Amino acid sequence: MKSPRSLRFVVWLLTLLVGFGLGTAVGQMSPPQDTKGVDGKVVSTVDLAPDLPGHQLRLRRLTFEPGAVAGVHSHKDRPAFAYILEGTLTEMREGGFQKQHNPGDVITESRDVTHWAENKSSGKVVIVGIDVFKP
Repeated sequence: MKSPRSLRFVVWLLTLLVGFGLGTAVGQMSPPQDTKGVDGKVVSTVDLAPDLPGHQLRLRRLTFEPGAVAGVHSHKDRPAFAYILEGTLTEMREGGFQKQHNPGDVITESRDVTHWAENKSSGKVVIVGIDVFKP
């Protein structure tokens, strides 16, 4: 028969393993696929032909309502900059990267960036997005 000390150790070890497993599962939750609560308005575009035929330089104003989410997306074919005008936007990337961007901050969205964003505040977030776009 096992001693109470051995039994306590086994219970402690199992608790630790279950806790680690739950933490790993939560940390690896899938990013949101759909965009909701984001209103995007094209302010202006510039045709980039003949240097980049079929591409435009685009300026947009995007408003994130409280709780809004920009679903996971890649900038492989659409490099961009996002300038935060108002509010705090939380940007997330795979691997646990998370950063809050405040007014005056710039998010650089180079070709190697795959990310998503969320307005976790109670106020709106307004950004100016500039990207190279293929309509």
